[in-house]
Amino acid sequence: MSATIDRPAPAATDLPEIEVAGNQLRLFTESPEMIAALVDDVRAARRRVWIETYTIADDATVRELVAVLKQKAAEGVECRLLYDSVGSVGTSNAFFKELEAAGILVHGYHSLSDAFWRNRFFRRFNRRNHRKLAVIDDHIGYFGGMNLVDQSGPPGLHSSKADPERTGKAWRDVHVRVDGPNSAEIATAMNDLWLRALRKPRPRLKLWPVRQMLTDTADGIYFFDSRPTHKYRRPDKVIAHLLRRAQEKIVVAMAYFLPLRVILRQLFKARRRGVDVELILPGISDVPAVQWAARYMYRMLLKRGIRIYEREDRMLHSKAMVVDGRLSVVGSCNFDPRSLRINLEFFGVVRSEAFAQALEQICVYERSHSQAIEMRHHEKTPWYKRALHRMAWYFRHWL
Repeated sequence: MSATIDRPAPAATDLPEIEVAGNQLRLFTESPEMIAALVDDVRAARRRVWIETYTIADDATVRELVAVLKQKAAEGVECRLLYDSVGSVGTSNAFFKELEAAGILVHGYHSLSDAFWRNRFFRRFNRRNHRKLAVIDDHIGYFGGMNLVDQSGPPGLHSSKADPERTGKAWRDVHVRVDGPNSAEIATAMNDLWLRALRKPRPRLKLWPVRQMLTDTADGIYFFDSRPTHKYRRPDKVIAHLLRRAQEKIVVAMAYFLPLRVILRQLFKARRRGVDVELILPGISDVPAVQWAARYMYRMLLKRGIRIYEREDRMLHSKAMVVDGRLSVVGSCNFDPRSLRINLEFFGVVRSEAFAQALEQICVYERSHSQAIEMRHHEKTPWYKRALHRMAWYFRHWL
């Protein structure tokens, strides 16, 4: 087993801003830095602030954002918050009523009451809005895997109290700030879902830019807002295309790794072509059953030469992939049945060597703090743990 390397995590300020197709992109790896940047952008807003998130917590870090939102709403700025009712179930109704009283437009996506009074109760209630987005005015957007939670502690711990022992234990994730024309595409996706959630008329959805993504040679950003009920708007369609074209290397840093057959098949085919495939997965998980099911696959993956690393000490919540040092995927979409076929997700594909290099730098850091999983270690797993892993695997579509 490899030893972890004790060195400070790269802060957002250590990662360079990267220009891609007229946009300035900034990467974040921990939520406090991302939320601080969001607060600064909201403070400067003049026209609108739209926020969409799976989880929003009533903690000290988010409270700073709330204070600025209230101020901007009082100034006449249009402020919206679309949160997921299940993802934010731990946040009190009083918190949301406080926002509404301040003039902020608030809506909980697919609440229990909403699902009860509409057709297909279970299907509707099971479909969650897992997206994490923001748009400020007409030129700044955010997308990635970070919720509005101060995740500066171990999995499941979201206390707002300062605790020196928790310093350096933040969840690891990837989020992107976009300053430029492509932020308008984020706004379009957010507005479409907002109108849909409130049952208002909305424009027809634009076709996904899959062909453009595959044929362009210049740098660019391509956004995908998934609708699992639409056969041709599922994330696995895009991911499979990217894996199919890989020629040299695939690096995946993924919080929940239970890929559908189409993705698993493309990873195996890539290995047969001689492509180097590397998976960086959580060694500590906030959803242990998903981790158990993922470990059931380890033998199958290792036999095919796929390298696996488990991130130690911190929860790895990233949803990122780099293909051939040129194409990068960042967003809210995990490689699991729920993200690929059930939830609403949003992710971007960035064609840029500079951006891919920065994302790979983050992955290298995660790998340096990971345990390499080898066949000899995997085969020493006790029988009762193997049985647990197999059972979790059988239920993977319900996790």
